[in-house]
Amino acid sequence: MKNLIPFAILLIVSLNVFAHEGGHGTPTREWNLKSANEILIADFVRYEQNVVFLRDENQKIFGFDIADFSEPDKNFILAKQELLRSLNSNPKNKPIKKPEANSTNWLLGFGSILVFLSAFAVTTRKTKVHLTYGSLGVLTVLFVACSSFTTPNEPQTPMTDKTVPANDIAFMKSVFGSFSDVTNTSDDKYFYVSSNGIPDHNMMVGITNWQQQVPIPHDYSGKNSWAIPIQPVLSANPLSMKTNLLKGAIAIAANGIPIFNPLNNRGEDANAIGELDKWGGHCGRADDYHYHLPPTHLQTVVGEGKPIAYAVDGFPLYGETTDKLDEYLGKFNSDGSYQYHSVSKYPYLIAGMRGIVRLDPNTSAPENQVIPQAMTRGIRPDTRPLNGAEITGFESTGDNAYSLTYALDSEKYKINYSWDSKGLYTFEFVNPDGTTTKTYQR
Repeated sequence: MKNLIPFAILLIVSLNVFAHEGGHGTPTREWNLKSANEILIADFVRYEQNVVFLRDENQKIFGFDIADFSEPDKNFILAKQELLRSLNSNPKNKPIKKPEANSTNWLLGFGSILVFLSAFAVTTRKTKVHLTYGSLGVLTVLFVACSSFTTPNEPQTPMTDKTVPANDIAFMKSVFGSFSDVTNTSDDKYFYVSSNGIPDHNMMVGITNWQQQVPIPHDYSGKNSWAIPIQPVLSANPLSMKTNLLKGAIAIAANGIPIFNPLNNRGEDANAIGELDKWGGHCGRADDYHYHLPPTHLQTVVGEGKPIAYAVDGFPLYGETTDKLDEYLGKFNSDGSYQYHSVSKYPYLIAGMRGIVRLDPNTSAPENQVIPQAMTRGIRPDTRPLNGAEITGFESTGDNAYSLTYALDSEKYKINYSWDSKGLYTFEFVNPDGTTTKTYQR
């Protein structure tokens, strides 16, 4: 029986690989960055507009200027990007059809049977020839594990019988110009929105399902600004928010804060499970504050009759209305323009992306995302849920300094944090008995 143990361990390991999302996760390349004090281990994602995007072992995506990289790294980046460009532009390069769920279950069962039969035969007949089909079983399990079960991005086609007018740039400037910390520029294709990722209203209070993240500034400026198409194009097959865009922003609020899908990346209604604060937002793994609900509270700032956000397909998002809305929570106006509206219950906003968007080829539905997309850069490892905690207070305690209070088991805890001009963050964790611990992150 003891000879069965190695096979059992091997099978369990292979099954764990099968259960792991994507089947992979450890970055394989070391990057020597001039702006960093240590070597960064991450995978290449893409390179555009002199910005290189990398993904680390926590699946966080970071953007770096191409000038930060060593010459060997630059050569690798350019070669990799050229390869991706050629693959994406090759009409003969069709996506590999992934196994259906029932066939993967069958293959998994078949591989498992082969492993156990091999183990049994080796231990009873004492001959190693039976390792052959045992190895075949393990390879079958690993093959299934490494197959992606995400849905490939469906190609989008424009509506040929209906066009919409281009966005009025002066009007967009007046919307985003309502907030002094938000700046904008434009070119012939996009309207760019820049901010530091921190809204001018309070945050975090009311969250009862918290992953111990706190809001910190993010540099959404320059080449890392949010981009809104100036000329929207109606899609003949709009993307449903139930099965698409569970990653990244689907709209940019007038105050420069991104709005994500109301469903979190696990497909759950973030509002219904207590993940959101009183303003419809929370922080992501990179301590980046964003909304999952339409920020209708911004209406008092932008003014009645103006949108509270623009979707990443170029169409504006307004507050609630008594007008009849289509299945995407939008409507056409007399001038042919199109606009989304907010509703008080799920799906809350943008039930389907009415306009054509460019999807990141490195992502697949439902966790696909729109590009170009501003990237976040975290300063500490992503944290885990703190069961039973409720955020009861959040306040600014000075320049670049905040204090968050939460209750757990009827006791009060605090996190005081701040950052300096050089990007050094200080976190002070205060326990109910007054004892503290400090950490520093850069």
